[in-house]
Amino acid sequence: MRYIWMTFAGLVALLLVVFGRPHHEPDRQPRAQDSREELPVQPAVWERTPPKARPDSVVRFAMQQLGTNYCYAGNTPATGFDCSGFVQYVFSRFKVGMPHSTSLLISVGRSVERNQARPGDIVVFTGTAATATTPGHAGIVVSEPGQPLRFIHSSSARREPGVKISQVEGTDYERRFMDVRRVL
Repeated sequence: MRYIWMTFAGLVALLLVVFGRPHHEPDRQPRAQDSREELPVQPAVWERTPPKARPDSVVRFAMQQLGTNYCYAGNTPATGFDCSGFVQYVFSRFKVGMPHSTSLLISVGRSVERNQARPGDIVVFTGTAATATTPGHAGIVVSEPGQPLRFIHSSSARREPGVKISQVEGTDYERRFMDVRRVL
C-alpha cells in the first residue's frame, strides 16, 4: 500500500511541475528590482472561458449524444448515461452545474408553464409506476413554444434504450409530466 501512495505522490508532483507553473509572456520588459507589483498570470487551459451556455448550443451538444447507450448511474458517453447523468453531462459542458439526481432536478432553475417550454429547458417526469408521484425521469427540451413538447433524454426503455428524442403529447410521458425548469 505504501508503494501505491508513493507512486501517487510522485505523479502529483510531476503534474504540478508540468502544469502548475504560471506562464509569462516572453517579450515583457524587465521591471525594476524594487517594484512590488506582480506580473499577471496567463490562465491555465482549464481556466479559460467555457463555451457560452446558450439554449441552441446546449441542444446542439445534446443532439451529438444521440444513440449513446443507457447505463444506470452513468454520466459519460464512454460508459453510457442514465437520465440525470445525461442532463448533468450536457450542462457541465457549458459550466452549468446540475445534480446527478432526478429528485433534485425538480428544484433547479425556475418553473415555467408547459406551453412556454423552449429548447434548453429541463423537463421532469414521475417514475414509470402508475402510482408514482415523485421525480423519476428527466430530459432536455428540444421543441419551440407552441409545438408539441419534445425532449432529448437517456431512456432505459426495453425497446430502444439510450439517448433519443421523445414527445410528451399522446404518450405515457403526458401522464407522468411534472414540471419544466428553466436554468438558462
